[in-house]
Amino acid sequence: MWIIKKCYYRINQRILMLAMCFFNWKEPSLLEGEGAVLKLPKLIKDKGLKKVLVVTDKGLMNLHMLDPLFKELEKEKIEYVIYDDVKSNPTIPNIEACKELYLENKCEGIIAFGGGSPMDCAKAAGARVVKPHQSVRKMRGYLKVHKKLPPFFAVPTTAGTGSETTLAAVVTDPETHEKNAIADIVLRPKYAVLDSTLTIGLPPHITSTTGMDALTHAVEAYIGRSNVKSTIRYSEEAVKLIHANLEKAYTNGKDIEARNNMLKASFLAGCAFTRAFVGYVHAIAHNLGGLYNVPHGLANAIILPYILKWYGKCIHKKLAKLADLINLTDKSLTNEEKANAYINEIINMNKRMNIPDKFDCIKEMDIPILIKRALKEGNPGYPVPKIMDEKECEKLLRQMMKD
Repeated sequence: MWIIKKCYYRINQRILMLAMCFFNWKEPSLLEGEGAVLKLPKLIKDKGLKKVLVVTDKGLMNLHMLDPLFKELEKEKIEYVIYDDVKSNPTIPNIEACKELYLENKCEGIIAFGGGSPMDCAKAAGARVVKPHQSVRKMRGYLKVHKKLPPFFAVPTTAGTGSETTLAAVVTDPETHEKNAIADIVLRPKYAVLDSTLTIGLPPHITSTTGMDALTHAVEAYIGRSNVKSTIRYSEEAVKLIHANLEKAYTNGKDIEARNNMLKASFLAGCAFTRAFVGYVHAIAHNLGGLYNVPHGLANAIILPYILKWYGKCIHKKLAKLADLINLTDKSLTNEEKANAYINEIINMNKRMNIPDKFDCIKEMDIPILIKRALKEGNPGYPVPKIMDEKECEKLLRQMMKD
């Protein structure tokens, strides 16, 4: 029966990969460089929009990070309404409140300003605006939205999620503590702003975990089975940039070059996984976030080396290529030796940036539901190198638990 299931999963993945050849994969139009966010209101005005909804969180509002944007919007005579109640893991009530605010104020477009949470909230709210009779729960999965979103402008303030270029949004159901992953090409923003000055104030622990989130995107896309030439190129470039710049940005938060490079890396990793997908690292991380509110980047950073080790020899060649790309090992070594060296480098990066190697939140009673939900998300949705069953998932979860 398990062999039949695996065959079904692979057939399903293959069909989806073929279908994706017919989608429009045009990347978002970019505004880049220091102070790029100040150019956004002029772009919005040129698009003929007169009123927008700004989706952000209270932390960014309290830091007054949006004040320069608001001044430029006012200067261009563009009205704006603010929704700043986004949670760290956005919930269905967040989405509904955001949608209602958009409709009540007759907004014409959306600016998502912040990390992955405001981005996901804004995407899902935009989907609810155009599909008022379809709930978030019914949008879960692939290609359930279909309808074009209102004009959407994404302004990331972290270098990690890549949400400014992805077709995905993840929303927590507060009733079940389950995460609803929504994926549709219409969710991909049309415009993105990469302004490194917005990331200067990020605390070291946010810099490190969001950066490892970007690395996870690049690596999972790279080792998966839905790669095309462009996603391979995006992943490789992102991996090089992250290994060269993440710890610099972590150590010196004001290193503008490192911040610029990390924003670019996050964008490229987003471009890679939005077409090539992610894998079991994300499947487990999403559900740890749903049950225990573990920050997504932190969860990915901890889980990544465990999953890479579990995949074993089927990814040695690809990880060996990544080791070569960052000049990690002697090129005379075997693929297995290079792959293990690359995994160890990820472990050592985590240590150097004070990221733990295990979770202290996983409860014994929750293991069955974590297994069920993670595998429901991963199989057949993610074109992973090797398919995981329940026993293997349980073993990995126990390895990640603190004694």
